[in-house]
Amino acid sequence: MSPLDRKPSASAATCREARRPRRRAVVSVALAASALAFAAPSARADDAPEATAPATSTGPVPDMRPVPDPFPEPPHRNAPHFRDHEHFTVDPVVDGVLTVGGLSFSMLLTRILATGEIQPQSPGSPDRLLSIDRVAVTQTIDPNAGGRSNWGLYGAYAYAILDPILSGVRDGRRALLVDAIMYTEAIAIIQSLTGATKIGVRRPRPIDYVRCSGDNASSPGCDDTDLQLSFFSGHASTTGAIVGVASYLAFVRSGVRSPRPWITLGVGLLATAFVSYERVRSGEHFPTDVIMGALAGGAVGVLVPHFHRLPHYHEHELEAPPVLIGYAPNTQGGGSVNVQVRF
Repeated sequence: MSPLDRKPSASAATCREARRPRRRAVVSVALAASALAFAAPSARADDAPEATAPATSTGPVPDMRPVPDPFPEPPHRNAPHFRDHEHFTVDPVVDGVLTVGGLSFSMLLTRILATGEIQPQSPGSPDRLLSIDRVAVTQTIDPNAGGRSNWGLYGAYAYAILDPILSGVRDGRRALLVDAIMYTEAIAIIQSLTGATKIGVRRPRPIDYVRCSGDNASSPGCDDTDLQLSFFSGHASTTGAIVGVASYLAFVRSGVRSPRPWITLGVGLLATAFVSYERVRSGEHFPTDVIMGALAGGAVGVLVPHFHRLPHYHEHELEAPPVLIGYAPNTQGGGSVNVQVRF
């Protein structure tokens, strides 16, 4: 009899019957594990909102909405229409507050300093000065340099008066008024900034090192408050501010292809350099004083007319400054500053 014809014995049948419950148990365990695997993600998904729910706070809820655009409509929809020679606008409230406030602060601070209430301190060792500033102490002071620097400043003031008049002759009374306001506002801002910096820094002048250092601290004139108002130079800052306004107006009104703005800029830079040099030669300022004064003045002189220039139409042609700076308030009492650059 072949092995295929043999009948299974009773013991073999008994073993097979014993293994069937085990197989059923293994299959049951596998099905249970599969059910748990599919149920676990759904359970975790249902529990996730409860686990990540934000804590309740009694304080104000921050505004998470997008900040509105400070220029919600394209400039061509709401830009005003100007005549061909008009480029700038003025705000009576803002310009009035800045101009009157700046001039008042500057004049009041000058009166306070003139009383001698603030006593100067004795200068330290010249060895502590920057190498670029030591020349102002070791030089031979020119007694006539102060007068020449004053004349240079007076020339800048004269140009600040003459340029608006010429604008009025060319472009009408509105141009005269707008230019005069911008010149006055730039001068008021830079003079108040210069005065506040002087009284805050209280740097001794070079002439103070020469005449009032060491045993000469009690010499006549060494108790003058003005001896410690070196940083930064008011002559250089005011001249730089006037040159900045004049150059900006010339470039906007005449264009970069005209020789007028380049001549204005070149002569203005020479005038600022002349005033700065004479202030150093007179012993009133260090080189860093006049450098910082010229930079601060030039920055104010450029920014003042720039903030008065808004997008506008000339006939059907839109004119807008290359950089627009806007402010957008939000519902929480704050806001954001937006800078747009036009290429």
